[in-house]
Amino acid sequence: MAERRRSPRQRSFLRGCIYFNQRRGAVDCLIRDVSSDGARVIFSDAVSVPDIVELHIPQKERTLRARVQWRHGDEVGLAFTDAPAMSSAPAPAEAGEMAQRVGKLEAEVAALRRLLRRLKSELPGADEDAA
Repeated sequence: MAERRRSPRQRSFLRGCIYFNQRRGAVDCLIRDVSSDGARVIFSDAVSVPDIVELHIPQKERTLRARVQWRHGDEVGLAFTDAPAMSSAPAPAEAGEMAQRVGKLEAEVAALRRLLRRLKSELPGADEDAA
């Protein structure tokens, strides 16, 4: 059978927790393989979880919303609905906000350098090249 996944899964042995029903329900699980798009989890018993869940991975300090793609006994296949959260690249909205923050900080650093140069020039015997 040909691989149908968009991104390859890496085998894992991570402890996880499935939250559902607005975090009123929780079931511990074992994450057997994971990718940026989804995961395969195993429960200690056959359990019934809803189609939309949150997978919490304590070791990675991440919680991801997911949709159940398949169920087979005590195993469940999940597709992350917020896949960009697994990747290291920021989302486009975050990137715009980050660019604004960086620009603001760069302007602040430039203003502080000018202030430092001015203060050093006012000191008796100050060297202009020190700034």
